[in-house]
Amino acid sequence: MNDLKKYVRSVPDFPKKGVRFYDITSLLEDPSGFKMALGLMEEYLISRGAEKILAIESRGFIFGAALADRLNLPLAVVRKPGKLPGKTVSQEYDLEYGTDRIEIHEDAISKGEKIAIVDDLIATGGTLSAACRLVERLGGEIAGISTVIALPFLPYEKKLKGYDYNYLVAYDSE
Repeated sequence: MNDLKKYVRSVPDFPKKGVRFYDITSLLEDPSGFKMALGLMEEYLISRGAEKILAIESRGFIFGAALADRLNLPLAVVRKPGKLPGKTVSQEYDLEYGTDRIEIHEDAISKGEKIAIVDDLIATGGTLSAACRLVERLGGEIAGISTVIALPFLPYEKKLKGYDYNYLVAYDSE
């Protein structure tokens, strides 16, 4: 087992009282921790035969860009509505209270392309499952999903059922 937890800062009562926030900025600030995280994610992505990295705004961009560079793979991005300049395809997903939407350029994924989705965190699985649906709508195949942190006390497993995913560290309570 890796020791990445020592690089992740736990912040109680952020962004609101009763919520514990797991902050990756402390991981990013430590070259050893960041390199370890990228190495572990890289191993997983190689094992999945990824042909392109899809990074989710915004913290996923940090890991996705570094991994695309390390693996010499193209990088595509998923963003919030109105942030991409070309023609886009969007996907709505449920939040705890309401809905949200993400977008991707309609030409970002080629039919049959094996896509690895990268983000910093698996929480409820809403954003990641919406990204998977976007890839599939554009004809791509999900090679795997890789994140740094998972929160197993939240219900992401149901939303990500049928997809292969990994994470580097898990926190089992709020």
